[in-house]
Amino acid sequence: MVKVITYGTYDLLHYGHIRLLERAKALGDYLIVGVTADGFDQTRGKINVHQSLMERIEAVKATGLADEIIVEEYEGQKIDDIIKYDVDIFTVGDDWQGKFDYLNEYCKVVYLERTEGISSSEIRSKEREISLGLIGESQVLNKIINESKFVNGIKISGIYALNTKRINQENLDSYKLYSSYDELLNNSDAIYIISRPKYHYEQIKKALLNNKHVMCEAPISTSKEETEELFALAKERGLILFTAIKTAYSTAYNRLKVLVKSGKIGKVISVDATCTSLESRIDENTWSSFLEWGPTALLPIFQLLGTDYLSKSIISHIENDRDKFTKIDFRYETSVASLKVANGAKSEGDLVITGTKGYIYVPAPWWKMDYFEVRYENQSSNQRYFYQLDGEGIRYELVAFAKAIETKKNTACIIDLVSSEIANLVNDFIKQKDVKLI
Repeated sequence: MVKVITYGTYDLLHYGHIRLLERAKALGDYLIVGVTADGFDQTRGKINVHQSLMERIEAVKATGLADEIIVEEYEGQKIDDIIKYDVDIFTVGDDWQGKFDYLNEYCKVVYLERTEGISSSEIRSKEREISLGLIGESQVLNKIINESKFVNGIKISGIYALNTKRINQENLDSYKLYSSYDELLNNSDAIYIISRPKYHYEQIKKALLNNKHVMCEAPISTSKEETEELFALAKERGLILFTAIKTAYSTAYNRLKVLVKSGKIGKVISVDATCTSLESRIDENTWSSFLEWGPTALLPIFQLLGTDYLSKSIISHIENDRDKFTKIDFRYETSVASLKVANGAKSEGDLVITGTKGYIYVPAPWWKMDYFEVRYENQSSNQRYFYQLDGEGIRYELVAFAKAIETKKNTACIIDLVSSEIANLVNDFIKQKDVKLI
């Protein structure tokens, strides 16, 4: 029996897919079809698959052409599958000509002629793209522009910035620089806000009142009440309002949350998060350490322990009217948490989650998480977890934002309650409530 294997995303299954599967089937007696898992599509350049893994598997199954369907989950799996299933022929469309020649060492490689004039990407491109306007002065804006190129269904409509010092000249040359926020709103379907936190409330509210969807770098605003008001306004108008913290959308971070909540390390006793950098530039666009790093460091604390802490204490080191270092300690009913953030001091930027059975260690920089370890008293039981991370997680949150707009369902990885409590902490910090200076 001649076994044939092929792989694909099979998003929005169409005639071209079916023709390719038919020709793959004709090469042998038994056809194995590998369907790429959600979040795994590194070699295909673009992400933002419209259908879930199960929907895509069911679509392939419905063709009746696959004798067996497997899921492709990691880089290098093709070699493992060829050996595991004793495959004779690997086949794929000729648009990948030469890409998989290395598999000739394990089986015969056949490139099949692709059906002209039709592809999932072409189908998606015919749908209306979301025009995303960018407002802000942060260098993060450059990353948003770069990562948007990898996401189907989003195009940058332009930029509005009070100061362009940190925006790359290439981006200023390539995208329209609007002279007012109103102009940006008039030419955009959605807005990504990367401005200083003190402007967030007014900018978000204005966008929502103009019926624009919004993604905003945390915090949403500098008070809990304002944040709750904005989420209520978005809901009332049927609009999407996302809190942007890139870590929340990484595969590794979400897998870590599942393991913790499943009891992998027992009951969580402590969460300790550190985010630091040696900020070399101090100007009007430089954020304080807590405003820049605080929301990220608070993310695992609030998502793993909740927001109902009993008490907190804040200690900050201030220079030039900015905190260069801030430490916050939380006390919960049966657990504790701490965060350290800095723009001007350096420490190991790791994340440690302590449990009654073991602990999870995420090495620096943990906010760009692609790897973590579950560690136990008996070291032979330790487990390591690796996950691909592209674009620091930014492209994944853009994908989630685009899908939420398309489906009219808010599928944010950060619930409103967490966003509101982050804003509450920001407000306490700004007003120096429970803050001691060193």
